[in-house]
Amino acid sequence: MKKLANKVALITGAGAGMGKAIVQLFAAEGSKIIATDINAERLDELSVEVKKNGGEITTLVADMALETDIENMIQLAVQTYGTLDILVNNAGIMDHFQPVGELENSMWEKVMKVNLEGPFKAMRSAVKIFLKNGTGNIINICSIGGIKGGVAGAAYTTSKHALIGLTKNTGYMYSKSGIRCNAIAPGGVNTSIGDTIDMSKITPLVNDRIMSGMALNPRMGEASEIANAALFLASDDASFVNAQVLVVDGGWSAY
Repeated sequence: MKKLANKVALITGAGAGMGKAIVQLFAAEGSKIIATDINAERLDELSVEVKKNGGEITTLVADMALETDIENMIQLAVQTYGTLDILVNNAGIMDHFQPVGELENSMWEKVMKVNLEGPFKAMRSAVKIFLKNGTGNIINICSIGGIKGGVAGAAYTTSKHALIGLTKNTGYMYSKSGIRCNAIAPGGVNTSIGDTIDMSKITPLVNDRIMSGMALNPRMGEASEIANAALFLASDDASFVNAQVLVVDGGWSAY
């Protein structure tokens, strides 16, 4: 039997990279998918691919910085499939590796909106459905930037540390309600998130303190490897795993 048969999963940032890989794997394992992204063209391509392989998918253009878009995607799941079982908060942006002394208010606010406030608001809406159902599963895609201090800029690092805290609190608080909430902390992965980095912002300080540590990374991961971790947490294989952070980084953070 497929591991996610008849489950309804909402996956954000689904148009490329880890989000796309999670959609493809979850659909192959029997999940009905709501896939959101800010890029309509990528969603269209994903929809064609999933349906071609026999999967069931509904797509929606959504910006995780906009509360109305977040509410729309939760409601779309209920309207289309009658419920929601799994929420995967994958959408995220980088911060050009800027340390606190070089960070503009606008970048701080943008990163917090997408990386922290968006997942929080999606979780808040999803939990209300999960409480009615007596079951539910949240997976937050964080980063080793959420457990370490020197692999990203101040805004990104703070947003991911906070998301891990939110994950642990949520998993603990609702652990008697049939709801699990876990995080995945990937290391370097071959995705398109690098497209959000303005290389002109890379200052000598960043080169000295952050980029030098990149050489310690054993290898880059693939999106499919993160998807496999997400499938484990989404399935009954992880029924006793709650409020935890699964680090998937090839051993990079062990240094």
